[in-house]
Amino acid sequence: MPTISTRVPDDLEAELETYLEAERLDRSTAVRKLLSEGLETWRRERALERFADGEITLTTAAELADVSVWEFARVVEDADDAWVSSDHLEADLDDL
Repeated sequence: MPTISTRVPDDLEAELETYLEAERLDRSTAVRKLLSEGLETWRRERALERFADGEITLTTAAELADVSVWEFARVVEDADDAWVSSDHLEADLDDL
């Protein structure tokens, strides 16, 4: 496993120490967890942005976000960037 080192400001280090104590984690585990969670959030936000801009399909966005299509559809709904409103969908289903 490669090593990554970085310098951080004092206030960020203090916040990390608080996190370590609250989560009862060692420094390496905590930093890996925070980095992983941050990258997960970044992947989802990037995929959502590209999907909302019409650059990519729902399926491609889900792949970029590393989640299922259904889970990404929930992400879109939660972000209020729904490409089809539930009202329209229900009306279309009623018409069938």
